[in-house]
Amino acid sequence: MTAPTIGAGGAGAVPGPEQAADAWHMRELIYGHVRSRAVCAAAELGLPDTIGDGSPTAAGLARATGADPVLLPRLLRALVSFGVLRQVPGEGAEGFALTGLGRTLRSDAPASALPTALLVASTMAPAWERLTDVVRRGRPAFAEVFGTEFFGHLDADPALRALFDRSQETGLALELEGLLRAVDFGGPLTVVDVGGGDGALLTGLLRDRPRARGVLVDLPATLPGAARRLAGAGLDGRCELVGGDFLTALPPGGDLYLLRHILHDWDDDSCRAILRNCRRAMGPGARLVVVDHLADAADTDGPDGGPSGEWGALMDLYMMSLFEGGRERTHKELAGLLGEAGLTLVRTTRLPAGTGVLEARSVGRPGDTEGER
Repeated sequence: MTAPTIGAGGAGAVPGPEQAADAWHMRELIYGHVRSRAVCAAAELGLPDTIGDGSPTAAGLARATGADPVLLPRLLRALVSFGVLRQVPGEGAEGFALTGLGRTLRSDAPASALPTALLVASTMAPAWERLTDVVRRGRPAFAEVFGTEFFGHLDADPALRALFDRSQETGLALELEGLLRAVDFGGPLTVVDVGGGDGALLTGLLRDRPRARGVLVDLPATLPGAARRLAGAGLDGRCELVGGDFLTALPPGGDLYLLRHILHDWDDDSCRAILRNCRRAMGPGARLVVVDHLADAADTDGPDGGPSGEWGALMDLYMMSLFEGGRERTHKELAGLLGEAGLTLVRTTRLPAGTGVLEARSVGRPGDTEGER
């Protein structure tokens, strides 16, 4: 491929105020990768946990983390400008403390961003860097970079798999309260968590809803981790673990089938198969709940101070880079897939960051009138 031709154009022209603002904003987008790398470097160096509640000097942080004492202060100053750190005056040398934003990178922070930063630094970024090739050739870059598809790569590395599960768990912490408000989990119902992984979602749900029972369905290799988590929470007596492939069949008898961030990993044909398997397993009165980022979320701040709807677009590029056919879908596209599987969308609730909670029932059952909130 030949590189785009760059002509003289208006390169030397003086822009007006609005044009200048746009030009600076574009450069911020272009250099955004460097900002991300700086934050991930802070995570990899262990700076957030090393700083903790204190305000150590740059020299002290260099000694504690094994970083270069000349270059580390430059990273710290950049993190100050990004709002991750703040400078603290001191005798002889200034210290560096975490801001509220920076504290989210501590390993003990609620909904800690640390696992995600470490995962991005080690596994995601190399695939994202080939986005141009992905768009040109129409296939993800992950397998080319690592020699295998995403989940196969995780399963071959227990430490990396544990990091991924931890990242998923901390992301769940941002969604669980909204999910519990959006969906009626009351009563003695059985919730089937399809592709439930290490059991983090069912653990949070069953703790909050003591009358509910759970069934976790996933590949057999994932079940020991789920068993340990549920047993550790004292919930193993209320949850059944089922080894299986949700592309083939699902256990019947559930009152609510839950697909949280599952469909976005798959192409449309696979999604139809998953949804039809849910439909076949659902008895009279059963419901299906799909939780996924919506690609058409409004680009405004979400409720409760959540990130803007831009998150759906970012996650769609993420899926494009990692998974064959993986994508974030619009509300209309998800509703269409549900309809093709014999399901009727009853209700949609939008959570912060553009996540959609779509509740569906089998076609033709009472109460099948779709609404949104």
